[in-house]
Amino acid sequence: MIGIVIPAHNEEAVIAACLASVQHAAACTALAGEQVEIFVVLDRCSDDTAAIVAAHGVVGLALSEGNVGRARAAGAVMAIARGARWVACTDADSVVPPDWLSAQLAYRCDAFCGIVTVHDWCDYGTAVRETYLAGECDRDGHPHVHGANLGMSAAMYLRCGGFPPLAAHEDVAVVAALVAAGARIARKASPAVVTSARRVARARGGFADYLLALEARTRGLAVQVRGVVGPDPMPVARTGTSRES
Repeated sequence: MIGIVIPAHNEEAVIAACLASVQHAAACTALAGEQVEIFVVLDRCSDDTAAIVAAHGVVGLALSEGNVGRARAAGAVMAIARGARWVACTDADSVVPPDWLSAQLAYRCDAFCGIVTVHDWCDYGTAVRETYLAGECDRDGHPHVHGANLGMSAAMYLRCGGFPPLAAHEDVAVVAALVAAGARIARKASPAVVTSARRVARARGGFADYLLALEARTRGLAVQVRGVVGPDPMPVARTGTSRES
């Protein structure tokens, strides 16, 4: 069995599209009929996220942690307890491709680290988009870690200790633990997951905050180019993209 873990905090506006995409991936013929279960971890949800999850017929696990690391860990524990041999992770504001699961398994590695692309830049300016794309690496062997496009064997997940209880960058931490445990990791450009560029973060220090920092940096650079003395541009280190809490 394959388990899909999706942390969610008040995601009523986007969770339906995410679930439709993962259910499509679960029906991929390349999986040869293997069972797939979807686990949405409802962390402090006060909107209609739970009702939408129930309407899609997937498992909803209610938590009151306000912590994306604990949410992902809870979903992974439930998936493995129910027999998952592989645990795939994405985010509630993301859409996965039809071959998302089958391609991960086809690499025959202990873990998979994929990339994300942005489909909706909201009101971000051209400079932010260009700076973001200039720093991205969309080739095999890339250095990125995205909680929205991650997978690992249940055995290796247990061996490395699983997701730590971090409020952000728990995806980066678990991949570091996988490396330390000697995992064979497929860092591939495909399959890519489409995610959002929303400004309201679900986890402080995650992807939304990364883009906001990038915007501040580009504005600082623009001020310097115009010859106006201003603050130094904010250094931006690309790490994980966790956005749940």
